[in-house]
Amino acid sequence: MKDKSVVLIDGVCHLCQGMVRFIIPRDPKGRFLFAPLQSEVSHQLLRDSGLVPGQLSTVVLIEDGVFYTESAAVLRIARRLRFPWPAAYLLIVVPRPLRSALYRFVARNRYRWFGRDDQCLVPTPEIRQRFL
Repeated sequence: MKDKSVVLIDGVCHLCQGMVRFIIPRDPKGRFLFAPLQSEVSHQLLRDSGLVPGQLSTVVLIEDGVFYTESAAVLRIARRLRFPWPAAYLLIVVPRPLRSALYRFVARNRYRWFGRDDQCLVPTPEIRQRFL
């Protein structure tokens, strides 16, 4: 898993599933691996992080052993995608409280706006190797 980062998503959220479908074609080197927050793999990864798995409503990026959440995770993912997406990382200069407030607003409304499934995303055979 050297040079790999792990993205933990809400496996039942359509917005989060869309994020995975967005990342994969823009990550031709396969730097990102994925797992639903609801999975045992995620629970194991989060156990020692100080984050409470059952209470997360955010994307989590694990990069070089460091855990990033909310907008920090999204921006760090963007900077490792194919051009032009790394330019989005410039938004990191926006004060964290403002970025967090916007992120949390979208997170609170994601099911209403984008929908949800009754079960976690089941990866297609083409992307199955990208899931833990």
